[in-house]
Amino acid sequence: MRQIHFIFLSALLLISTFSSAQDIATINIVSPNENTVWNIPDKIALQWNTVKIDTSKSIRFFLVRNEMVVQELGSFKNDGFEDGIELAKNIGSGNRYQVVAIELFPDDKFNIAKKATPFFSIMNAASDERKKKQQLANANTVTPKNKKSRSKAKKKAKEKIAPKRTAVAQAENKPKPTIESKPEVRDSFDGRKISYTKEFEFNSEDIVIKIWDHGRQDGDIVSIYLNGVQVIKKYYLTYWKKEFKIKLDPTKSNDLFLYAHNLGDSPPNTVSVEISDGEKSENIVLNSDLKSCEAVLISVK
Repeated sequence: MRQIHFIFLSALLLISTFSSAQDIATINIVSPNENTVWNIPDKIALQWNTVKIDTSKSIRFFLVRNEMVVQELGSFKNDGFEDGIELAKNIGSGNRYQVVAIELFPDDKFNIAKKATPFFSIMNAASDERKKKQQLANANTVTPKNKKSRSKAKKKAKEKIAPKRTAVAQAENKPKPTIESKPEVRDSFDGRKISYTKEFEFNSEDIVIKIWDHGRQDGDIVSIYLNGVQVIKKYYLTYWKKEFKIKLDPTKSNDLFLYAHNLGDSPPNTVSVEISDGEKSENIVLNSDLKSCEAVLISVK
């Protein structure tokens, strides 16, 4: 009797586990796969199937290389197949490409269906030819002899005049003493205006930052810059918190800004940000579009 009871409980446990697994939305990409070779300019097709995602919903697909979004392939109704997709003509040949699929507007925002394919190849003969021509042009760039001789003559003439001007130049270029050095604040980047919304101060220069999509998940792709250096590159925002670490420069105010690569389905591009040094934590929301970036200044006590 005990043995029958144990078998019955085990069966219930297996059924419960199977049911829980079936309740999770999943995406399976059939094509492309590890044997796929896409040839540009041929148009490509996507094939997939899903579990627990209604056919009225949409799936968004991206072409990725080395964890960086190369092209947004599009958002398609969840019917399992889409063809006639055109790839960008500047995509280079390689065997490290992947397609990433993400469920749009999930019923359970904490369990978003995502899937990445194995690595596959893309061939682009026109891009390869352009690259070879550019390399050949760079290799054949040689300064003519007569041009070299003229350049040497000019250099000697300048050297004769130079000693007379050295003392004057040194006096003019000598930095003037300043009473106080103000922090340099970036007001634009890549032609986009930067607006500072907050200023924070932390005890440590070692900072942990978390970012996630604010509001609804609508396909925002962002980069994060610290002092003009990219620390997060073309990241697709979801409700899942992406964590990364940065090191502040303790001698100045550090500018951290949001750079939008698209506007998603609901402009502008909006990101929830949590900044912490382990003792103190600050939460903010940054907005960005294709003409402006919001930023914060962070300093160390």
